Amino acid sequence: MKSKIFLTVSTLVALLVFGSWTFKVIEEKESLVIKLMLQGLNRSHYKTVSIDDDFSQKAFDLYLERLDGNKRFLLQEDIAQLTGYRDKLDNEAQEGTYQAFELSADLLEMRIKEAQKYFEKVIDKPFDFTKDESVELDPEKMAFAANKKDLADRWRKIVKYQTLLRLNTLLKDQEKAQTSEATVEEAKSMEELEVQARERVKKTFSDYFIRLGKISRKDRRTTYINSIANVFDPHTTYFPPKDKEEFDIDMSGQLEGIGAQLQEQTDGNIKVTRIIPGGPASRDGTLKEEDLILKVAQGDEEPVSIVDMRISDAVRLIRGKKGTQVNLTIQKPDGSTQVLPLTRDIVEIAATYAKSLTVQDENSPKKFGYIHLPRFYFNLNDANGRSCSKDVAKEIEKLQAENVRGIILDLRNNGGGSLNDVVKMAGLFIEEGPIVQVKSRSGEPYIYRDQDPSIQYGGPLVILVNSFSASASEIMAAAMQDYKRAVIIGSPSTYGKGSVQRFLDLDRFIPQRRDLMPLGAVKLTTQKYYRINGGATQLKGVVPDIIVPDTYSYLDMGEKDNDYSMAWDEIDAVNYKSWVSTGVFRKKAIKESKQRISDNPTFALVEENAQRYKSVREDRNYSLNLKTYQQERKDEETEANKYKDILKEIPQLKVLNLADDMPTIESDTTKIKTNEKWLKSIKKDPYVFEAIQVLQDLR
Repeated sequence: MKSKIFLTVSTLVALLVFGSWTFKVIEEKESLVIKLMLQGLNRSHYKTVSIDDDFSQKAFDLYLERLDGNKRFLLQEDIAQLTGYRDKLDNEAQEGTYQAFELSADLLEMRIKEAQKYFEKVIDKPFDFTKDESVELDPEKMAFAANKKDLADRWRKIVKYQTLLRLNTLLKDQEKAQTSEATVEEAKSMEELEVQARERVKKTFSDYFIRLGKISRKDRRTTYINSIANVFDPHTTYFPPKDKEEFDIDMSGQLEGIGAQLQEQTDGNIKVTRIIPGGPASRDGTLKEEDLILKVAQGDEEPVSIVDMRISDAVRLIRGKKGTQVNLTIQKPDGSTQVLPLTRDIVEIAATYAKSLTVQDENSPKKFGYIHLPRFYFNLNDANGRSCSKDVAKEIEKLQAENVRGIILDLRNNGGGSLNDVVKMAGLFIEEGPIVQVKSRSGEPYIYRDQDPSIQYGGPLVILVNSFSASASEIMAAAMQDYKRAVIIGSPSTYGKGSVQRFLDLDRFIPQRRDLMPLGAVKLTTQKYYRINGGATQLKGVVPDIIVPDTYSYLDMGEKDNDYSMAWDEIDAVNYKSWVSTGVFRKKAIKESKQRISDNPTFALVEENAQRYKSVREDRNYSLNLKTYQQERKDEETEANKYKDILKEIPQLKVLNLADDMPTIESDTTKIKTNEKWLKSIKKDPYVFEAIQVLQDLR
């Protein structure tokens, strides 16, 4: 008996010692992350930033906005308490302490629980929708709530508004059903529909609070750390180890796993929403869309339940190194369960990669190539891996085999990526010469050049851009514009990101402390890039040769709208020789395109709709009186219906897959459906059609 008691006490002491040691390691790790990050930024960031009270105030304001940006949780007394740290974040970061963060996290977690009670108190009672009152949902026009009573009333209005939305939908659905020829149930009363609307809102907000409860203290700490990092500039960011892994996947378009897309359900289950063609799950054939994954086991280890687990944590358990086995306990829609062993492999995310079509105005015999490039991807971990420059070269080769008379390179919504690859890609279209200038915070600019005198494609070229074309996309567009090699068509300006980032692995600072690894990495701005004409794209972006209306033209969504963006400047131009092959036609093509756009009723509607978007976004004050709300929505819908079918199929636009691509497309039903959807979207694209007209005028 004594030996058993001694064993239990010894075990307890061991657990306490181990727990204390683990806590100290975590605490030391957290302290090191922020201290090492600041050291790295001070040493290597493009900007020299003083870590002082002014820096602290900027970081504090950023963090407060991210902590409770919609002003739904914190009270003015909480803000007053936190404001005591407004001048201290610089000192805390340098010391590796988190007093301000811990206080903010404690306050937020407490206020979230209180907000849930405000919600639960009002959701079970009927709302009076005859009362004249309104709710303001624009946080910039609101102050933090003065006290709990004010915050409770704010929540009452938010919940009432959400109920009003659903009640209005139910009323419209019922009215539509009553006027249809189909047999319908007896109409429900307003009271019954109001109850139904509240039940839907209750479920939505209950799920919302469950999701909030799953946000860990570690995740909130990352938000705090990045509020400090972003004072340097918006693109300087701390990546915890799991986020860095996601970044690498995003940039390369590849991951090691089973090849299935998952979705977290409101009941806590993890559902399969898509099987990725060519992956292990697709090749096996057992796992299907709508299946639930209940447990995950690594090889011969005990399975771990992923029910009620955050989707990001569940995905990390399922992914793993190529060649390793994962055992999934899956539940079919009929309720049956089975254990499915799968061997992980490289899975390619096709939507990341370049792809092409032939496009043609049926009123003309000329056929053109169209290349869609979603981003400037490359493999961070394999220099010989797949990259956008190699793939675009292959797409050009396939298009040349189809005898195209010009090429459209679509960089719309392309957020950038590899600097080296954009230089290589630009070289496909010109003889050797400079592509972009890159400057560090000291020293002379470095000129990235195309060293290859050969030209893979020398025919007419149009590049499509929009306000979401950023970074490497802007380098490509700017270089081709400066050389007069391509005609750039797009929204009034591209995004305006003219900076270069690299990753700094924090583990390199502590080579002897493997017990603290991994610490994560910092993506920091180390350089700015400049056009070969000397101008920067920073803030200003690239102004196209031909400007077309864009739905988002009037919204504040560019680099200039970010906090603490780096300034615009310029340096000396470099010597380069303009392209001459299409120069004689260029001015005429641009002039005639501008006239076509001015006369085009579709583009006129896009312009009107862009202005409507701006006004709708600026007014977020809504009536909570049902009749008033219905009239306001009716007026809005009448206005919106004018723009409902702006993008109609263009009858004379002919879009075809390349013969070389058809065997791959036809090998999988998912690929067939994805391809059909893509072709349909291009058939409705007036920007592509206008690019075809420009290409015709360039030759």
